[in-house]
Order: sequence, then C-alpha cells, then structure tokens
Amino acid sequence: MTKYRVTLKPVYSCPASELPAGINLPEGWSSLSWHQVETFNALNNSNIDVVFNTAMTGDGKSLAAYLQVLQGKCCAIGLYPTNELARDQETQTQEYITKFQPPSDLRVVRLSGAELEIYSESEGLRKGAALSTRSSQSEVLLTNPDIFHYLHRGAYLIPKDSPDKLWGRIDKDFDLFIFDEFHVFAAPQIASVINTLLLIRCTNRRKKFLFLSATPDEHLIRRLRIAGFRCQEINPVQQGKYQFPDRLDKQTQLQATHWRQVARAIQLKFVPLASGTKASETWLKENCSLIREQFQNHPGSKGAIILNSIAAVKRLTPFFQELLQSLGLTVGENTGLSGKTIREQSLAADLVLGTSTIDVGVDFKINFLIFESSDAGNFIQRLGRLGRHDWYNRDGQRVDFNGFTAYALVPNFFVERLFAGDSPPLATEGVYDRPFLNETVWEQYRTINDFAGYYKRWGAFQSLFLGRKLADKTIQQQYAGSLASFQHDCEQVFDRPFSQLAGLVKGWAKGWQILSGKKEGNPIYEDACSFRGSSLLQCGLYDLTEVNEADRFKTYDLSGILSNLEIEPWTEAGFLRSLQETATRTQKPIPKGRFAHCLAFMKLVSYREERSIWKFTYPGDLTEPANAWKVQVLTGLEVWQPENRWVGELNKRLRQQGLVCYLLCRPVSEVRIRLQLPMHFQIYPISDQHSVHDAIAPYAIAFGQSALLLDTLAYRFKTKGGDPMIF
Repeated sequence: MTKYRVTLKPVYSCPASELPAGINLPEGWSSLSWHQVETFNALNNSNIDVVFNTAMTGDGKSLAAYLQVLQGKCCAIGLYPTNELARDQETQTQEYITKFQPPSDLRVVRLSGAELEIYSESEGLRKGAALSTRSSQSEVLLTNPDIFHYLHRGAYLIPKDSPDKLWGRIDKDFDLFIFDEFHVFAAPQIASVINTLLLIRCTNRRKKFLFLSATPDEHLIRRLRIAGFRCQEINPVQQGKYQFPDRLDKQTQLQATHWRQVARAIQLKFVPLASGTKASETWLKENCSLIREQFQNHPGSKGAIILNSIAAVKRLTPFFQELLQSLGLTVGENTGLSGKTIREQSLAADLVLGTSTIDVGVDFKINFLIFESSDAGNFIQRLGRLGRHDWYNRDGQRVDFNGFTAYALVPNFFVERLFAGDSPPLATEGVYDRPFLNETVWEQYRTINDFAGYYKRWGAFQSLFLGRKLADKTIQQQYAGSLASFQHDCEQVFDRPFSQLAGLVKGWAKGWQILSGKKEGNPIYEDACSFRGSSLLQCGLYDLTEVNEADRFKTYDLSGILSNLEIEPWTEAGFLRSLQETATRTQKPIPKGRFAHCLAFMKLVSYREERSIWKFTYPGDLTEPANAWKVQVLTGLEVWQPENRWVGELNKRLRQQGLVCYLLCRPVSEVRIRLQLPMHFQIYPISDQHSVHDAIAPYAIAFGQSALLLDTLAYRFKTKGGDPMIF
C-alpha cells in the first residue's frame, strides 16, 4: 500500500542507581526511573526554583511530578491544557495513591470552568467562593492554566474584594505548581505563566515550579533565567539514560537489570497525500479495508484515528460505525464539538476518532494509529500516543504481538524530503531510534512561527495589569516591597518600562471612547492581558446531531460554523429557555456562563460534505486601515456568503461589534506562507466596497489575540524602497 516505511526501536528507561532516603515504593516495585529520582531530588533542592523534565512520552513524568506529594511532603496544583488530559490525570493520580498508600489521606479535586460553574450554582456560591472552597478541600488540585491565569487577575472577585483574596491564600496553600504538556502553548500563554510565576515569587515564600514537556520552550527558560529563577533541566536523552535495543536478547538483558520498557517497537508507514482539505478523509474511506483487516487479523486490537478537522471526524465516525458494526466493534469520537458523555466514553471504544482533544498527553492503550499532522511538533506528539502499553485483549489477557503499526498521513513534499534524493535521511525498511526520527522530523517538516517578538511587544502588558493590582489601595501597603520587585523583574524580562506601557494603554482607552461612545472598556488592552484572547465571534450552538440531550448546548467559532456546518438561526431567548427546560427535564446541570457573550445562537443541523466559501466584508475603503500597520478596533464588519439566507440576521449583530484586529493588504494564502503561520491560526479573507466581488479577497484580517501575534510579524510586508522596515 505504501513503500515508505521504517521501524522504530523500542525504548528502555534507565533505573535510578539508588533511592533517596525516605521514599517508600509500592510492593513489587524494585526501583524508579533515573529521571524520576532526579526530579524528586531537584524539587527538594533549596537552590533550585524551576525544574524541567524532558523525559520521553510514556516514561512516567506524571509519577515524577507527584512523587513528593505521594510521600506526604507537599501539596500540588497540576495544570493541564485540556479537560481530557486533566480527567486522565485524575484517574492516574488516584491509582498512584492506591499503590503508594501515602501516610495521610490525599484529596484529589479536578476543576474545569464548567465544573466550577456547576459547583458554585449548586452550593449557592459566587465563583470566587466556590474556587476557594474547592481548593481548600484538596491536597492535589487538577485544573487548567486558564483558571490559574484568571484567579491571579482577579476575574472571580467582586469589586469590593481585595485583589489577593484568592491567590493570597491559594499560593500559600500549595507548594508545587506543575505545568504539564506545556509545549502546546503559544507565546501569549507562555508570557502569562512567566508573569504569574513572577507574581508568586514576589509575594510569597519560595515555591517550586515543574514543567513536564519532551520539548521545553527556550523562550520560557531564557526569560526565567533573566528574572533570576534557578532552573534545572532533567534530560534523560542527553544523559544517555535511554537504550534502544533491536534484539530480543538485549531486551531480556535490560529487563533483568530493571531497565523499564516505556515504548514498544513500531512499524511507521508514511502515506504521501496531495494537498486538499479532504485528502485524508478520502484516503481513509478508500482504504477502510486496512482497518477492518487489522481487527480481523489481530482480535482484541484497539486503534485511534487523529485528524486535524472536527468536521472530518464527524463525517467519518458514522462511516466507520457502519463498517465495523458487523464485527461487533464500537467506534467513538472525541472532538471539541463532541458532548461530554460521548468524549468520556470514547477512549473505551475499539476505534476512536478524534482531533487535538486526544493527542495531548492522553494515555492511550492502542496497538494501531492513523494520524494527520500539521507540523513537526504535532507529528511527534501524535505518534507518541502509540506503543505506550503492552497489548491486552478484551478478557484482560496479555497478547504476544511483535509490533505496533502507525500510518502517518503527510504531504507529498515531506515524504520526498525524507526518502528522496541522493542521500535521504531515511531509507525504506530502515530501523531507527526515536531521538533520531524526532530530530529528522524537526529538520524536514514544515517550520511554523514561534512569534518570538510577542514577549517584548505584548507580554509586558500582562505585567502592567498585575502591577496595578498590587498597587490597589486595599493591599498597597502590604505589598509595597513586592510591587517594586515585581516591576523590576518584569521590566528586565520583557525589556519594556511600565511608564511606556501606561501611555499606550491610555491612548487605546481614549480611542475606544471616541469610536464607541462608551466611557468604560479598552478592548486592545483586555486582549493583551487575556490568556487565550476574547471570543467575540463565538456562537451558541444547539447540536441536533448530539445523542445526549443535555450535551447539545455548545459553543463554536463563527469561522468554523460558516465553513463546515449546516445551521438554522435561533434566538438567544429560545436557546436559553431550551437550556433551562432541558436541565430541569434531565436533572443534569448545564453550565450557561459560556453563552453570556455569544455573537449569535443557532441550531446545528448537519456537517457539510464540502467547505463553504465565505469572507468578511467592510462597507468602506480598507486602504487606510490596512496601511496603519497597527492593532486597531474596527466596527461595521459583515459576512459575505450568498448561499446562506440567515447571514443577514447575523450581520445585524456583527456590524455592531468593536473587533480588535490587524489588517494586511495581502491575500490570506500569501500571508500564511510568508509568515509560516500554524495551520489553525485564525486569519480570514476580507474585502472592502471596491473588492467585494473579487474572486480572491485582497486583504487578510486577524482578530483578538491572533491580531496581536500577527502584529509581531507584519513588518515583513512593510517595505520602503524595496527593503523591509523593522519597527
């Protein structure tokens, strides 16, 4: 089927030469891994503030993180980028507690935004009080970086509360702050974490911070060191603490000396595909017999298909359900638009189809994998889901199986770079170790922009916001020394004086007042201080394709709706009335806070077979705004999509919105290529009154946080006399 295939050797992790004093292992355990003991020692070293554990996927980084907690030595907050990963980690932590039997009871609390809202409503508490209560009831708090960001920004407080009402206690109660899979975050989120760590250090006694990632971000490490954090990296690859045996006798020898197998041998097959939004989907349908034969030839198999498109997963799930039904096999889905019940059940299915919701850290027990990827990091992340466990059948019996299989659906150019030419880095039927493959993928796959300019240009506005909170009259005297220290550290890290930032913020506020006629608000500053940016283009969806009634109420971005969904417009009143009636009838609480600022409300009828063409339009001339070369706020925007009658009603709301944006006088395709933007970077075509009928919109526009990121790169298009102007 494909001639481009290689074998990846298994991975064995080095045991620690000795255990630190006082560590009690579960019965039957002979040792810990080298990196786990090194992490434990680093976290107990008073001369180290921040630890980076870069152990390979599947090598027990989570146990390394919670080893101190399991010995009864501290309390920890674990921060996970997806709710799926936090749920997976909750199960894993409870298993660790059962095995290690810590000296005192450890209460584990998992808290997402939806769970916080449901708990606060059920207990009759404000969100701030609910967050305080839940955190005080735990020795291990599992949540997400979003909540961590906003509790330090005072988002859960009421006007009369002092800014430190929440973080003043929570930061004291917990000793260790764990950031898992941190490599998935972009510059704005990294800047947020840097600012929060600086705030904690300046207002508290010394705390410990642990980052778990096979690919740590160099911008984060460098800026923490500039701020004076004492960092240590635990890197088993660099220290030669992995072996990659390809002979059975060598594997047996390693096992006898307590080397632990953390990844099984994999046959990796590269499937070259032409460019196109449905290339992978078409290949999967045309080659579905491969999947059926996998289950028939290897009874008890479990597999996963990870794609870039939610719509593709939604279309393919019923296709594979029908295909595999006669074999008595189950097929699940797990995407950002899958209901909570379906997501929770999906990983138990024989075949799960998903998107990025399952490629970050979730501990799959599968023996075959088919995946798309958008860049090198994405490729390595998704491949890491396979081969983490021995293979067991439905009866729980271990099955002897000499390999795991992965199909990588990749662009033609990538396969050519890997296998073609006079001296290609890979050879068909070659045998390689994981570090070599990972390095080769990083070198040969498409490079995406890391937005390094964001930190200086925009990251410091988060610092200013926190500094102003520390200067609040209710705590000004208490934190007088902390404020001075915090400001100094932030100005060093981001290389921007607070006085300069304050002037810009004042100017944006004045501009917003003139544009909107409102005395309050400052949209540009608000986006700069946010974790993921504003969501003014989010819409409320009632999903008629969802089986579970209580899970039908969702949010989705307007661009995804216009491109992929068949919808019927609905009123906000009708949507919220149905939500309340459903919650009452099903006796299931449905969090409604996320719908408070939706642009529009609609019913999701079905998923389109082909992406629909649409663009934004502006009723005036975009020449001047596009030549401003700055982040700005525009009103009056509309959507052009002639086939949809409901767009007219949507535009009545849309043109009233003041949208933070960045405009470029270039088509979207050119901007994406020249600026090396990530696949899912939110940038859209837009026309003005002079170009509304043009086949290709001559302008590109990004909104919210994407606009701030684009601002750090736009100089590449700004020329004078043919030469770029750096500003």
